[in-house]
Amino acid sequence: MTTASGPEPRFELTDGTADIDTLVVGFTEYGLAGLTAVDYLSDQLSMTQAGHLVASGPPFITPFEAGVPRHHTRLYVDEARSLGVVVGERIVPVDSAETVADAVGALYDALGPESLTVLSGVPVAHGPEDHVPFYIATEDYRDRYLADSDIRPMGNGFLDGVTAELVADGIGDDERPVGVFTTPAHPQAPDAAAAIRLLRALTETHDIDVDTGPLETFAATVEAQYRALAERIESTDERAMPDDRMYM
Repeated sequence: MTTASGPEPRFELTDGTADIDTLVVGFTEYGLAGLTAVDYLSDQLSMTQAGHLVASGPPFITPFEAGVPRHHTRLYVDEARSLGVVVGERIVPVDSAETVADAVGALYDALGPESLTVLSGVPVAHGPEDHVPFYIATEDYRDRYLADSDIRPMGNGFLDGVTAELVADGIGDDERPVGVFTTPAHPQAPDAAAAIRLLRALTETHDIDVDTGPLETFAATVEAQYRALAERIESTDERAMPDDRMYM
């Protein structure tokens, strides 16, 4: 399907499909905790790029490093670990949330994992005792991954943007358990401490082993790049941006 602004977003896979059990996504949001976490996973585990999102419409960005450009939203896979991650460096405006979520849903159907996990920081007032991960998850995700976990549920509130679309799509879909790990994030970019909490929640509940020790160093190396993304978020029309309203 196409719109006046061009074709609907979709993931273009480089080598057909991959065999994975776990799909994890992180987007460009407040504090960049989720984005930092999935970017770190792809780097630390030396995952292979296996596709990218083809999307039209603003905001238009093409990231680059050391003069080498890359697609703004990329799929990485590690078939040995049965893991796939989506690294989303493009801001997803509210009016694009549904179509981007549909693209992630189509990717999920193509890869056939057992669950979808979103990693996301949230801007909420909090004290030091709340520097822990929380979850929002569909019933089948809770039964499968959280029954024996000490991770606490987020108290009340609501999700917005592409994360809200992904969770809503999973509520009535027995074939797509969807969970969100979230944690209070700070405005500095990237919030490495928040990213570490998200990764620990993921590794605690899934069969994934990753050393989070070097994350502080990793975050420092990408700070300038992600600070530019944070500045872009701040300068974007507020009406176009998701407004996280997850409450403790």
